[in-house]
Amino acid sequence: MAAAFAYRWLLCAAGIVNVLPIGAQRHTASDNPSTYNIGGVLSNSESELHFHTTIAHLNFDQQYVPRKVTYYDKTIRMDKNPIKTVFNVCDKLIEKRVYAVVVSHEQTSGDLSPAAVSYTSGFYSIPVIGISSRDAAFSDKNIHVSFLRTVPPYYHQADVWLELLSHFLYTKVIIIHSSDTDGRAILGRFQTTSQTYYDDVDVRATVELIVEFEPKLESFTEHLIDMKTAQSRVYLMYASTEDAQVIFRDAGEYNMTGEGHVWIVTEQALHANNTPDGVLGLQLEHAHSDKGHIRDSVYVLASAIKEMISNETIAEAPKDCGDSAVNWESGKRLFQYLKSRNITGETGQVAFDDNGDRIYAGYDVINIREHQKQHLVGKFSYDSLRAKMRMRINDSEIIWGGKQKRKPEGIMIPTHLKVLTIEEKPFVYVRRMGDDEFRCEPDERPCPLFNASDATTNEFCCRGYCIDLLIELSKRINFTYDLALSPDGQFGHYILRNNTGAMTLRKEWTGLIGELVNERADMIVAPLTINPERAEYIEFSKPFKYQGITILEKKPSRSSTLVSFLQPFSNTLWILVMVSVHVVALVLYLLDRFSPFGRFKLSHSDSNEEKALNLSSAVWFAWGVLLNSGIGEGTPRSFSARVLGMVWAGFAMIIVASYTANLAAFLVLERPKTKLSGINDARLRNTMENLTCATVKGSSVDMYFRRQVELSNMYRTMESNNYVTAEQAIQDVKKGKLMAFIWDSSRLEYEASKDCELVTAGELFGRSGYGVGLQKGSPWTDAVTLTILEFHESGFMEKLDKQWIFHGHVQQNCELFEKTPNTLGLKNMAGVFILVGVGIAGGVGLIIIEVIYKKHQVKKQKRLDIARHAADKWRGTIEKRKTIRASLAMQRQYNVGLMARQPPGTISLAVDKRRYPRLGQRLGPERAWPGDAADVLRTRRPYDLTKSGLVPPALGLGKTRPQQNPLPPRYSPGYTSDVSHLVV
Repeated sequence: MAAAFAYRWLLCAAGIVNVLPIGAQRHTASDNPSTYNIGGVLSNSESELHFHTTIAHLNFDQQYVPRKVTYYDKTIRMDKNPIKTVFNVCDKLIEKRVYAVVVSHEQTSGDLSPAAVSYTSGFYSIPVIGISSRDAAFSDKNIHVSFLRTVPPYYHQADVWLELLSHFLYTKVIIIHSSDTDGRAILGRFQTTSQTYYDDVDVRATVELIVEFEPKLESFTEHLIDMKTAQSRVYLMYASTEDAQVIFRDAGEYNMTGEGHVWIVTEQALHANNTPDGVLGLQLEHAHSDKGHIRDSVYVLASAIKEMISNETIAEAPKDCGDSAVNWESGKRLFQYLKSRNITGETGQVAFDDNGDRIYAGYDVINIREHQKQHLVGKFSYDSLRAKMRMRINDSEIIWGGKQKRKPEGIMIPTHLKVLTIEEKPFVYVRRMGDDEFRCEPDERPCPLFNASDATTNEFCCRGYCIDLLIELSKRINFTYDLALSPDGQFGHYILRNNTGAMTLRKEWTGLIGELVNERADMIVAPLTINPERAEYIEFSKPFKYQGITILEKKPSRSSTLVSFLQPFSNTLWILVMVSVHVVALVLYLLDRFSPFGRFKLSHSDSNEEKALNLSSAVWFAWGVLLNSGIGEGTPRSFSARVLGMVWAGFAMIIVASYTANLAAFLVLERPKTKLSGINDARLRNTMENLTCATVKGSSVDMYFRRQVELSNMYRTMESNNYVTAEQAIQDVKKGKLMAFIWDSSRLEYEASKDCELVTAGELFGRSGYGVGLQKGSPWTDAVTLTILEFHESGFMEKLDKQWIFHGHVQQNCELFEKTPNTLGLKNMAGVFILVGVGIAGGVGLIIIEVIYKKHQVKKQKRLDIARHAADKWRGTIEKRKTIRASLAMQRQYNVGLMARQPPGTISLAVDKRRYPRLGQRLGPERAWPGDAADVLRTRRPYDLTKSGLVPPALGLGKTRPQQNPLPPRYSPGYTSDVSHLVV
């Protein structure tokens, strides 16, 4: 840009360039010019002659030149002084109204003069076609606004480099370039093209080291020290011929040009006088053929003008540099037509990119032999059938460094590696060494933990799936190793940090991945999940185990509640059974009561009639049949009731049998199922549910949830619950603190097989694999991959699965436990015993109530009996009095009549005997009520009847003791007291 302003200042100072207002004369299509002047700024007279001849022949080529159109050449000689070149262009070309300028120059004269032509012509929008300028600066359209060239720029050789690397399968390189515009351009082109056109990571070339040097260097030794410690042995170099001589000299002294080293250089470096044997270089086809490029440039220009004539109106070209009214729009349009050309010329397929640079340029692949001889071993040329460039290499013709015919590996393969792992059962078991231990067990390997914070080392021993895999890998592909644990105990995740002095963010990795990215380790042998985020920064082998993500949870406890025995039937069925019992009992009672054959005599001789079934007996009968208890009494008597009884007995049999069978299924063979159905369970997706789930922070599972948009809500809930290690999460699942732990299926299946109380829920999701991690471009990647594939085919990986993950005997024990019926214990049947206890307590309570009620009834009955007795006594007394009065009245009448006819003594005695009978004599019916004789005796005063003369002595009841007969009752108003208050 500074050079552009300098040349613009020079033009203004010379009074040539003025600021011109916009305005140009327009022509119709029929007014297009019939003659076109083509300018040429050429390096020698031979080129000028060829330019004149080419245009002369062009006028007779009807394919490119329409009728009534003639081309004329206007040429000047290129001057090494750019100021003179500017004046010549204005005075001898622009003054002649040239429509385009073809420019060439001597390679030794530099690019200042062609740049001066481009600046001057570009200011007036006159297209310039370069045939020899290859500097990267001409690709900048902000400076060279109307410049295009039939030769490619130097930095386009990066495309050929990538084709060569792809052909030789080199994936890690070191780039050496000068710190100028072209050097930086070739580096940028290489990195951009590698990322854009080589999507396959396996063939994409990565840059291990970039060495930038100042041009005109005197020594390259300092840079060679860094290159010697790198793994890559493939060097891509862009340097001038003079700088290449210094680099080759110093590299030879460090033995970096011999066997095992690969040098691929650009055109300039290929011409150094000390180029080592075996170097591969590029040479542009027709690079020094000015005649071919002149012809192609003229024909490209004629093709563009022809198409423009048929489509647009072309205004005349500017007439001089001092014309202040010139802003040639047709020149801008002509430049766009030129960039769209694609023709087959003498130098190959001629086409241009958006910057006006030549594409489809062919290159020769040169191999340096002994005594600096250049031998052609390949070509990079245009394939017309495929319409793209194609690399053809004859590998058998190549002589590599150290005069070797065999292609070098391209990398220095270290045989002693630093291997990292991490504790993750069952893949890696870690045991701390005791103070009295000096070595690990035979099946273990030392795996120290280096604590970077306090620079201490703790000694541990490791064994497991991955350790056995590492041991077998080292034996098979022949390397030694030092094993260590992850410094921070994590697999690794990235943290976004600000670049120093830049507004962009960069990813900084931690854990195992960070150690590998920062080249502090060579290999990771651990259950490392392959995912896109990690694969961008490290290499992965093919998976040694395929797995996915699943959910671990604790098996729900069996529902052994106090009412477990009620589980065989639903609540509705229990209610229906209870209702059916009483409905059937009621129907039985009604059928037995109203049936005409419900009552019958037990025998002909027995006059007693058997009673019908009452309601309580019917209920008892229904319950007895249902519970299969003996029915001693209260059975149905009618035929209809007995038919219903048989149906009820069948119903009871079915109900009891179904209950028994279902009880066995529930309490003996029942196994609890998982709570969750999988990752799509609504309880996991719904953040309002009281369900805690988590994973390990910064892990591959955590990255998976970050990528999945549909799991974003779930991830936000999980993020606050995530654990540092998987071991802590699994322990919390066992304790019941964590309901669901989401992690790699291999680890969780191992935990579930080891502990029968744990179970994995749902199907696998997020399927991936575990791979061995290596540095980008590691030479061990292919060897490890091939060996792992062999392990899969030979059954070695399956053996490791059975030995470490599935734990065959433990898994079989869990399956046996699942199939074995549970032994019913007090916990299962406690409800039945409690039910019996409740029945006993209920019976005792009922009997107490009955006793209390009975006592109350007895007291009540006593009072009723007393009242009834008093009432009967009172009635008896009244009747007695009435009887006595009637008797006395009759006696008086009788005595009156008898005294008139009989002697007095006889009548009196007879009346007295009748009136006062002896004790024990049968009373008449009128005296047949309780307490009649005794009451008379108690209520009358005793006196001796013999003394009264009413009873003779012979009639006395006792010999020694005179008979005490009660006196006749005293009939007085006070005796008959009121007893109505005793009547209830």
